[in-house]
Amino acid sequence: MTSIPQTPKVARITTALPFWLSLGLVPVAIFAAMQGGWAIALLPASTWYLFTGLDYVVGKNNENPDLETPDDQLVWYRMITLVWPLVQLVTIFGIMIYVVQSGHLALIEQWLLFAALGILSGTIGITYAHELMHQKPKLERWMADILLASVLYSHFRSEHLLVHHRYIGTPRDPVTARYGESFYRFFPRVLYQSLVSSFKAEKGMLARKSLAWFHRTNPFWLYLALQVGFVLLAAAIGGWWGVFLFATQAFWAIFQLELVDYVEHYGLTRKHLGDGKYEHVLPRHSWNATQQASNWLLINLQRHSDHHYKPNRRFPLLQTYDDDEAPQLPYGYPLMTMIALVPLAWRKLMHPRVRQWRQRYYPEIKDWTPYKRATNPMPR
Repeated sequence: MTSIPQTPKVARITTALPFWLSLGLVPVAIFAAMQGGWAIALLPASTWYLFTGLDYVVGKNNENPDLETPDDQLVWYRMITLVWPLVQLVTIFGIMIYVVQSGHLALIEQWLLFAALGILSGTIGITYAHELMHQKPKLERWMADILLASVLYSHFRSEHLLVHHRYIGTPRDPVTARYGESFYRFFPRVLYQSLVSSFKAEKGMLARKSLAWFHRTNPFWLYLALQVGFVLLAAAIGGWWGVFLFATQAFWAIFQLELVDYVEHYGLTRKHLGDGKYEHVLPRHSWNATQQASNWLLINLQRHSDHHYKPNRRFPLLQTYDDDEAPQLPYGYPLMTMIALVPLAWRKLMHPRVRQWRQRYYPEIKDWTPYKRATNPMPR
């Protein structure tokens, strides 16, 4: 077990610095907006392809940080997640002002640029929102809501905290990709089911307090207000075209998020104990990845097995597991998400691993048909 350096201060900053690599994508986005054309491709290239290459060069990191590391030693790790919301908003709306007013890019170039910006806000912004929404300080939860509203996916907070973490690996979790389900079936399904399940979860919580779903404390009102606010800002900048560009950015951010969701739990299920009950969530119910560079980019999101085991653990303290405790992905998320877009390649890569996982952890289960057929959430 390794400890995050506690002294001197410079050492702590240096150790946290790789997680600040995301800021390097901002000047890439600005250059793409100024140059147009081929430069727009630099944004996806700087995330998916660059970090896939870096994973190959840098390798894996299987060391675990000291869980007793005090909070004051994590300041520089937390700071990047708190800085990013402002950075993202200034980048998206600043570039929108520039391209709309300058008119130096063709309309198709503007569309492609904002699609590429969606990869930025999806890969970085939603990942940071995911970290922030799990924390206790109100400021961090507010930052999460702002980031999610900026991609028109605010209900993700309710779905993730109230549904996904509770029902992961069961038919009641829309986000757990089923064995044999392609991403192209998963994506439209999860868009609808996660919205419905998140609203039902919030409605159920209010009902337990004898409150109606339309009570002012329902966070969906906040979600709506924030999202409408961002849409109106886009309209003020560029009219309907500004709204279209903003929606383009949001769609591709959501697309990127759900690609990652698809990879994280594909084919993994919790054992059914009868009467609608399932075993407790364990590290074995999430795919784990220890590729160092992509964990820098995604602030250790790939140590997903530990995140579901201890959801409130801050990202610099997330632990990794060996093969005996958690299933391992062969590559980091950037490459795995690209493979997921090719169903034949995905099945060839992942189905043998899912079958090995079943044999290792649940050799007593001989008939997996009920798990394969569970493609819709169970009624609440």
